[in-house]
Amino acid sequence: MIKLELPKTMKIHPAVNVSRVCMYKNQIEDQKKEQPLLVVIEEEEKYKVEKILNKRKFRGKDRYLV
Repeated sequence: MIKLELPKTMKIHPAVNVSRVCMYKNQIEDQKKEQPLLVVIEEEEKYKVEKILNKRKFRGKDRYLV
């Protein structure tokens, strides 16, 4: 187990198993570095999804990689 230094705004436990930690990989050259544009739907800010790359179940809920 290792203990991470996380901001107080993150609502996760700071102690994690070493197998869950990986090295940071730099962005690929020419990769987009800009944030996607926000889309306002029914007075809520949301992101427009260009493509769904993967889907999995996590604690009974669908999670999407976009």
